[in-house]
Amino acid sequence: MYSTKLIYALILTAVVTACSSSASKPVQTGNGITISLPSDDPNTPKQVRLEVITDNIIRVSSSPLDKLPPSSSLMITDQLPSTPTWEKVETADSICLKTSRVQAWASKQTGEVTFKDASGNRILREAPSGKAFGPPADPDQDGIFSIRQSFESDANEALFGLGQQQTGLFNYKGYHVDLTQYNGVVAVPFLVSSRNYAILWDNYSITKFGDDRDPLPLSELRLYDATGKEGFLTATYANDKSRPDEGLIEQEGHIAYTFLDDLNKIPQNFDMANGVATWNGKIQGRKNGTHRFYMTYSGYLKVWAAGKLIVDRWRESWNPGPLVFGIPLNTEKATEFKIEWIPESTQSFLSLTFLPPDPHKTEATYTFRSEAGKMLDYYLVAGDDMDELISGYRQLTGKAQVMPKWAMGFWQSRERYKTQAELLNTVAEYRKRNIPLDNIVQDWSYWREDAWGSHEFDPERFPDPEGMIDQVHEQYHARIMISVWPKFYEGIQHYKEFDEKGWLYKQNIINRQRDWIGEGYISTFYDAFNPGARKLFWKQINEKLYSKGIDAWWLDATEPDVLSNASIKHRKNLMNPTALGSATEFFNGYPLVNAKGIYHGQRTTNPDERVFILTRSGFPGIQRYGAATWSGDISARFDELEQQIPAGLNFSLSGLPYWTTDIGGFFVEDKYDRPDPEGEALEEWRELNTRWYQYGTFTPLYRSHGQYPYREVFNIAPEGHPAYESIVFYNRLRYRLMPYIYSLTGSVHHDDYTIMRPLIMDFGDDTAVRKIDDQFMFGPSILVNPVYHYKATSRDIYFPKGAGWYDLLTGAYQEGGVQKSVAAPYGKIPLYVQAGSIIPFGPAIQYTDEKAAAEITLFVYAGQNGSFELYEDEETNYNYEQGRFSIIPITYDNDNKTLRIGEHKGNFKGMLASRTFRVILVEKDLPVAYDPDLSTKNTINYTGKAVKMKLRN
Repeated sequence: MYSTKLIYALILTAVVTACSSSASKPVQTGNGITISLPSDDPNTPKQVRLEVITDNIIRVSSSPLDKLPPSSSLMITDQLPSTPTWEKVETADSICLKTSRVQAWASKQTGEVTFKDASGNRILREAPSGKAFGPPADPDQDGIFSIRQSFESDANEALFGLGQQQTGLFNYKGYHVDLTQYNGVVAVPFLVSSRNYAILWDNYSITKFGDDRDPLPLSELRLYDATGKEGFLTATYANDKSRPDEGLIEQEGHIAYTFLDDLNKIPQNFDMANGVATWNGKIQGRKNGTHRFYMTYSGYLKVWAAGKLIVDRWRESWNPGPLVFGIPLNTEKATEFKIEWIPESTQSFLSLTFLPPDPHKTEATYTFRSEAGKMLDYYLVAGDDMDELISGYRQLTGKAQVMPKWAMGFWQSRERYKTQAELLNTVAEYRKRNIPLDNIVQDWSYWREDAWGSHEFDPERFPDPEGMIDQVHEQYHARIMISVWPKFYEGIQHYKEFDEKGWLYKQNIINRQRDWIGEGYISTFYDAFNPGARKLFWKQINEKLYSKGIDAWWLDATEPDVLSNASIKHRKNLMNPTALGSATEFFNGYPLVNAKGIYHGQRTTNPDERVFILTRSGFPGIQRYGAATWSGDISARFDELEQQIPAGLNFSLSGLPYWTTDIGGFFVEDKYDRPDPEGEALEEWRELNTRWYQYGTFTPLYRSHGQYPYREVFNIAPEGHPAYESIVFYNRLRYRLMPYIYSLTGSVHHDDYTIMRPLIMDFGDDTAVRKIDDQFMFGPSILVNPVYHYKATSRDIYFPKGAGWYDLLTGAYQEGGVQKSVAAPYGKIPLYVQAGSIIPFGPAIQYTDEKAAAEITLFVYAGQNGSFELYEDEETNYNYEQGRFSIIPITYDNDNKTLRIGEHKGNFKGMLASRTFRVILVEKDLPVAYDPDLSTKNTINYTGKAVKMKLRN
């Protein structure tokens, strides 16, 4: 008789042997290994490939087919590093790729991958059955699948990046994140973890991240109407806002006025332009715990739960925005619930869905789920800190260029300058008032009303565009950026040139869809996925605009927004097919290829001039095309200012270094513009702009823009008003900081640096900073603390531990590791400098190239050793790519109070042979207020050779 244990062992051995034999032997290629899996399930992978990219970057690809498709990527650069040395390790059930820093272990049976560091500590693990494939959103496509990959996640892990959301969220752990390009929402599938790894998800289709469940309609909750009857909420559609309880009463369980097609669901007799809709009753969970609610809204919106007002927002009617909030619900007791919506327009939107608690989906795992792709494809980047993760992202997707120096100065814009005289008078007024300015922006509609896409100035309003541009350049020493849309009116010459090549999306033409200009014109967009179309687009704007002297490109509506507020299905139809495949597969990639065409076109036409692009949307890799992104058409409100801060921080953590907002917000409420703000509304308007300008001074790009009232400082408030004085003060501070700022710009390219830095980047060991979404570092030295509440005169600040902090304006010292309330009067944004910082201040200038920084004032903040590298180059060309730049290393020894300016490295045409450094020491017990012209005993005449000085006060 065999023992039970022996029988079990024999069976187990047979099973293992059978399973092992059913898997093919892994195939090794030059930089990786491919595993064939023993699966007949069409929804699971049959092939998994591991590839070494660098010592700390591993690529994982998989497919449900017998063979992986050919590798092709829009986001990945074609200049990847050479593959480093690696080794293969194999066991009975696993195969491993091992570099000097990372191990990737894959199961031979399931293909699940576990990543470890060199010591064998787990970095990340795919969840069991985490890989899955299914039919794509467009089922008739061969070789295309919907794709899902889930990962295990530690309970205390925080997740960042993912482009730019407009929900106010910073840490996305546990949330459903919709990566779909919208006006104001930028889909960048690059994730950064607080555990110092990152994932680049190589897919171009609409993707859901995190809790990837589809949100549910309200009817999936237990609903009670205003009388307590279960089943629905009580909806009231009142045509008189002053009598919200008098109107059409409906019993409703869905609120889904999401897109244009949904507006026909609104009761026919409801006067959306003048009325108010309310939903009253109670809601009750079918599970206990916090339920997360996902809204899109425009107009005025208020939400109450349990009698507490939890939402009070406004958005321009035609441009809905996203909103996320949580409500704790339970299965025993219903919670009072009310929504009030004032649409303000016949085209306004409101929808509400939710997700119930699910610890597995929100705490134990997170998921990438994409609508379409030829294979599952992602890159794991491991690192010691977040800077290394972003460097890995740029190794994969391309270096960010050094922006032209003038781009780091102030940009003035408004919804549009309607005439040549308006634009020139604006620049002239800045120069007259001695307010620094580098750039003026000509927004849309400079063409004749019926000639969108002609790229031609309307001769009645712009009689001499070349003369206008020359005057901006030669008399005012400024640059000009112009708005260029990928949009063409039917029948104009440029439309015909695209149409005869078949390079236009034609569905909007077939639909005879008219836009909002005049009585409406029929238009469509060009197919930027087509290389020939990109070249033609550049040819047209080169002939009409660049040849006249235009300096920079404003690429609007690059989502692409062919028809605002169309449903996702309709948006796909409007750009289908692309030259590369279906719109479903390539939906999110349009802004990348659109920028690519302008970048390569300009560099071919004029190799000596740096490209500058401002685009409303972005995608991985767009930084290699000289592109920056702004946060879209946002509202002029304090709550909107507040949520721009985490939006910008996550954008920076997405590897994209150049970002800006419309200072002041684009859309304005009626109280501000009919006809002019006055009284309390005027004071609120001025304070809003003051606070926004203060914040905008310390974003990577410094730019004002918006609808009427005009955004120029002298139109916001008169000279002598606190708003005027504050805006001008911080403008001049930005220009004094130009040696510091341009050095950061150089570091973005040469060191893969990030200018706008969430505190978790520099103080990751301080657990207190993980949730801080309204403070950030501007470069290595300056802690920025925006003020975003009306009439606030103070704000709470957390001072990260491990450093001391100096008030930049007063020099007063503050120990780190504490939170406290600090003064923030009307005219001041609290700015603190980290001990050990060396900040170079340049001369007072009106534009960035007015004069060389022959004299620099170095403020040295004692308490720790410090260093800074002063970067300089030729400022407007690409010669830095051939090594024509210089770095001056500056270090401070705190123990000896000694400053050392090292020998300069490199050279370039026009480099200063000598300069003066004036050094001011700021100490804990000897504060020094900000004054870059302050006299000092510490003066160094520098000729490029190393020199050091013992500092005195």
